[in-house]
Amino acid sequence: MEINLGWAASLAVAALVLIVGRALVERVEVLRGYSIPEPVAGGLVAASLMALLHASGARIAFDTSLQPSLMLAFFATVGLGADVRMLMRGGRALLLFIACVVGMLIMENIIGVAAAKAMGIDPLVGLIAGSVTMAGGHGTGAAWGARFAQEYGLVQAPALALAAATFGLVMGGVIGGPVAMRLLRRLQAKGAPMGVSESEAHAHDAAEAEGAFSPMRLIVVIGLIAASIAAGTALAAWAANPTFTLPTFVWALFVAAVLRNVLAFAKVHEVDNQALAFAGAVSLSLFLAMALMSLRLWELAALAAPLIVILALQVAGVALYTSVVTFRVMGGNYDAAVLVAGQCGFGLGATPTAIANMQALASRYGASPLAFVIVPVVGAFLIDIANALVISSFEIVVNVLRA
Repeated sequence: MEINLGWAASLAVAALVLIVGRALVERVEVLRGYSIPEPVAGGLVAASLMALLHASGARIAFDTSLQPSLMLAFFATVGLGADVRMLMRGGRALLLFIACVVGMLIMENIIGVAAAKAMGIDPLVGLIAGSVTMAGGHGTGAAWGARFAQEYGLVQAPALALAAATFGLVMGGVIGGPVAMRLLRRLQAKGAPMGVSESEAHAHDAAEAEGAFSPMRLIVVIGLIAASIAAGTALAAWAANPTFTLPTFVWALFVAAVLRNVLAFAKVHEVDNQALAFAGAVSLSLFLAMALMSLRLWELAALAAPLIVILALQVAGVALYTSVVTFRVMGGNYDAAVLVAGQCGFGLGATPTAIANMQALASRYGASPLAFVIVPVVGAFLIDIANALVISSFEIVVNVLRA
């Protein structure tokens, strides 16, 4: 028996998934402690129910026609958040950290693709378990998973992306503290200085006043998002070629980033960050809810063991890379150790995990103003831009290996 739901009913189910997810996160300490997103918590419940229905011979088919537009809207908000002036504030340290992050993205994909090839499975699985989900998280994983399913026929891709991103989110919070603590104990043994007090850290910060939230503020942001999507879609169609093709959502992200900074430098308009965050949260939440409630978890069984092996290698690789490369490149001091905790957080999970890792260290050893400037900037938008280019490059490599 199959029940087909229209777009309105499917949207209502997606909203219910988010409501259930919020209730779960509020009530379950493990979910809250590891910063599991509400769409993921609710989506896992919905996907599990769909698997039980499948086992009983029933199936619910959702109309997810809104999903691509929600995905484009989310990536447009990422681009609209890319303020070049924030990059200037980070200075040379920001550039060095970006280089470390790009190196990590490349490493994750090498580990994933090489391990998949060695185990005799589709190299695309390794790419999914690489920077697509480790550094990209659920949003990027769902986007690329849908692309791999459509373009290459890997129907398990969306479900694999969900599993890998959830594992990474948990492990990013698990290893960040211990890896950084090992480095801090080494610094303490040498008598190196730790962090500064909170009053010193925030002495020069200025409060940003957005004013009362209003419909017009949101409408202006929606207009910018729509313009970015329209231009990005046109550019994607114009630039499409058989050798190297960037997905439409990457073009939307790029266009949005250019639009924000052109408007700012021309003194025409400053993007409203509060309204932007609101629009981004709504679009991402609904996109993820629709993606997760439509998953076919029963298709994961054959690839479960290889995926676990690849993900374990990723955890070891990120821990080693951040300890050896990032820590040394960033100066081998207290700030560098806090940056390592942050990079473990978003290198395997997401920016909130990175911030949580750093706050845990700062509460014990003192603040690191440098780390708390650099990590949000990189985690908020720079890593998505860099990751899109790295993934697209590895997609070419994977195509060669699959031939």
